[in-house]
Amino acid sequence: MSEARVTLGDLERIVAQRAEADAGASYTRSLLDKGLAKCAQKFGEESVETVIAAVSGDHAALVAETSDLLYHLAVLLHARGVSLDEVHAELARRTQQSGLAEKASRG
Repeated sequence: MSEARVTLGDLERIVAQRAEADAGASYTRSLLDKGLAKCAQKFGEESVETVIAAVSGDHAALVAETSDLLYHLAVLLHARGVSLDEVHAELARRTQQSGLAEKASRG
Protein backbone atom coordinates (compact mmCIF):
# COMPACT_ATOMS: atom_id res chain seq x y z
CA MET A 1 0.00 0.00 0.00
CA SER A 2 1.44 3.37 -0.98
CA GLU A 3 0.98 6.50 1.06
CA ALA A 4 -0.68 9.57 -0.39
CA ARG A 5 1.80 12.36 -0.97
CA VAL A 6 1.14 16.07 -1.08
CA THR A 7 3.67 18.08 -3.06
CA LEU A 8 4.35 21.76 -2.60
CA GLY A 9 2.44 22.32 -5.84
CA ASP A 10 -0.51 20.43 -4.37
CA LEU A 11 -0.26 22.55 -1.23
CA GLU A 12 -0.24 25.74 -3.31
CA ARG A 13 -3.45 24.61 -5.06
CA ILE A 14 -5.11 23.59 -1.78
CA VAL A 15 -4.31 26.96 -0.21
CA ALA A 16 -5.73 28.77 -3.27
CA GLN A 17 -8.92 26.69 -3.09
CA ARG A 18 -9.36 27.21 0.63
CA ALA A 19 -8.70 30.92 0.25
CA GLU A 20 -11.94 31.06 -1.73
CA ALA A 21 -13.96 29.35 1.04
CA ASP A 22 -15.96 31.00 3.81
CA ALA A 23 -13.84 32.03 6.80
CA GLY A 24 -16.12 30.05 9.09
CA ALA A 25 -15.23 26.87 7.23
CA SER A 26 -11.59 27.56 6.34
CA TYR A 27 -8.65 28.31 8.62
CA THR A 28 -6.75 29.44 5.52
CA ARG A 29 -9.42 32.02 4.65
CA SER A 30 -9.66 33.22 8.25
CA LEU A 31 -5.88 33.64 8.40
CA LEU A 32 -5.81 35.55 5.11
CA ASP A 33 -8.64 37.77 6.36
CA LYS A 34 -6.42 38.80 9.30
CA GLY A 35 -3.95 40.31 6.83
CA LEU A 36 -0.42 39.94 5.60
CA ALA A 37 1.18 40.81 8.95
CA LYS A 38 -0.69 37.97 10.69
CA CYS A 39 0.27 35.54 7.91
CA ALA A 40 3.90 36.59 8.29
CA GLN A 41 3.70 36.32 12.08
CA LYS A 42 2.35 32.76 11.86
CA PHE A 43 5.14 31.84 9.43
CA GLY A 44 7.70 33.31 11.84
CA GLU A 45 6.25 31.38 14.78
CA GLU A 46 6.38 28.14 12.81
CA SER A 47 9.97 28.91 11.77
CA VAL A 48 11.04 29.18 15.40
CA GLU A 49 9.13 26.01 16.34
CA THR A 50 10.83 24.16 13.46
CA VAL A 51 14.27 25.27 14.66
CA ILE A 52 13.47 24.19 18.22
CA ALA A 53 12.31 20.77 16.97
CA ALA A 54 15.45 20.42 14.85
CA VAL A 55 17.86 21.08 17.71
CA SER A 56 15.85 19.00 20.19
CA GLY A 57 16.52 15.87 18.17
CA ASP A 58 12.82 14.94 18.11
CA HIS A 59 12.32 13.53 14.61
CA ALA A 60 8.51 13.39 14.77
CA ALA A 61 8.31 16.97 16.07
CA LEU A 62 10.58 18.17 13.28
CA VAL A 63 8.39 16.49 10.66
CA ALA A 64 5.24 17.99 12.20
CA GLU A 65 6.68 21.49 12.58
CA THR A 66 8.11 21.43 9.05
CA SER A 67 4.65 20.56 7.76
CA ASP A 68 3.23 23.56 9.64
CA LEU A 69 6.06 25.74 8.33
CA LEU A 70 5.46 24.78 4.70
CA TYR A 71 1.71 25.33 5.04
CA HIS A 72 2.22 28.80 6.51
CA LEU A 73 4.79 29.61 3.82
CA ALA A 74 2.24 28.63 1.17
CA VAL A 75 -0.33 30.92 2.82
CA LEU A 76 2.17 33.79 3.02
CA LEU A 77 3.17 33.39 -0.62
CA HIS A 78 -0.51 33.30 -1.61
CA ALA A 79 -1.19 36.44 0.42
CA ARG A 80 1.57 38.24 -1.49
CA GLY A 81 0.66 36.80 -4.89
CA VAL A 82 3.94 34.92 -5.27
CA SER A 83 3.73 31.61 -7.12
CA LEU A 84 5.88 28.54 -6.66
CA ASP A 85 6.81 28.89 -10.34
CA GLU A 86 8.50 32.19 -9.45
CA VAL A 87 10.33 30.56 -6.55
CA HIS A 88 11.36 27.63 -8.76
CA ALA A 89 12.70 30.04 -11.39
CA GLU A 90 14.78 31.84 -8.76
CA LEU A 91 16.12 28.52 -7.45
CA ALA A 92 17.04 27.52 -11.00
CA ARG A 93 18.87 30.82 -11.51
CA ARG A 94 20.76 30.41 -8.27
CA THR A 95 21.80 26.82 -8.87
CA GLN A 96 23.48 27.69 -12.14
CA GLN A 97 26.53 28.74 -10.11
CA SER A 98 28.12 27.62 -6.88
CA GLY A 99 26.42 28.61 -3.67
CA LEU A 100 29.37 30.73 -2.58
CA ALA A 101 29.49 32.63 -5.89
CA GLU A 102 25.72 33.14 -5.81
CA LYS A 103 25.81 34.46 -2.25
CA ALA A 104 28.69 36.82 -3.11
CA SER A 105 26.70 38.20 -6.05
CA ARG A 106 23.92 39.27 -3.66
CA GLY A 107 26.35 41.01 -1.60
